[in-house]
Amino acid sequence: MLKLYTLIALCLFGMNLQAQDTFSIIAVDPITGEVGSAGASCVTGAPALWDTWITNMIPGKGGVNSQAYICLPNVNLQGAMDRMAQGDSPQEIIDWLLLNDACSSQNFNPDYRQYGIVDLDENGDPRAAGFSGVLTDDYKEDRQGANYSIQGNILLDVSVIDNMEENFNATSGTLADKLMAALQGANFPGADSRCLVNGTSSRAAYMVVYKPDDIQGQPYLRLTVPSQGTGIEPIDLLQDLYNQFLAVNDNPLYNKVEVFPNPAVNELKLQVDTSVMAESMQIFDLSGKLLLSEKMQTATKTIDISKFAKGLYFLKLKAGNHEITLKFVKK
Repeated sequence: MLKLYTLIALCLFGMNLQAQDTFSIIAVDPITGEVGSAGASCVTGAPALWDTWITNMIPGKGGVNSQAYICLPNVNLQGAMDRMAQGDSPQEIIDWLLLNDACSSQNFNPDYRQYGIVDLDENGDPRAAGFSGVLTDDYKEDRQGANYSIQGNILLDVSVIDNMEENFNATSGTLADKLMAALQGANFPGADSRCLVNGTSSRAAYMVVYKPDDIQGQPYLRLTVPSQGTGIEPIDLLQDLYNQFLAVNDNPLYNKVEVFPNPAVNELKLQVDTSVMAESMQIFDLSGKLLLSEKMQTATKTIDISKFAKGLYFLKLKAGNHEITLKFVKK
């Protein structure tokens, strides 16, 4: 089983940056003990593992999202995690953070911050709390349910929070399914109002989920989309990554479909196990644009990619009610 699936791009950052995050959700599943967080932002320059800027979790216990005018590294986030490890409740952690803000020396007092915190108490019951400082940029709100906290700033309007909450509560399935659905609720231009001119919700997105027996820092699921260019929707890219993760872990087509060589130069070969009744294949670029769509008539197919630009691509194969998406690189 795939333990960790992450889209990685290398990027260097200074240690005294100020950053903003716009919309996120953090939640626990009291039945499975899972803890998860997902979010997106129009912040520029977000690296591959930018989730570490704003979220951290204790497997089987709970987690904290710390956003708006954060310091990098996010020392307030670490302070919150220390309090959680010592047994403080979500509201007690927020109360402590407001009295012990570690970034105030950088001319931003606690009223610039935004927090969402959830945990499981000693009986395994969920608790949630949130905070939005009065100086956080509008539209801002934090909203809690029994097992989740949704928060956002610099939002287009209240519909971002409304849609995220409705999708989370209306979606059945795993905690990851519900988190992904929540982000899709904010998948419209200008959800982060700074990205309205780009025609996207945001520039970067992430989702992280811990199972209760995971080691802290090694989550069962970590998917991150670093900063994208104008017109490229990161929540769509995150959905693609999540679909691939599910395909690897649960799809009966796993280990029955192969693309090679990878990386490829001019030709890509698609090999399908003879037990699979493949119907069609499609190739998409990193932005989700469909580049090629063909029917499958044989178990082996040679695909001409000589005119493709260098970069990362996704090949989607359909067989009956199942689909699998594989990635390949054009050199």
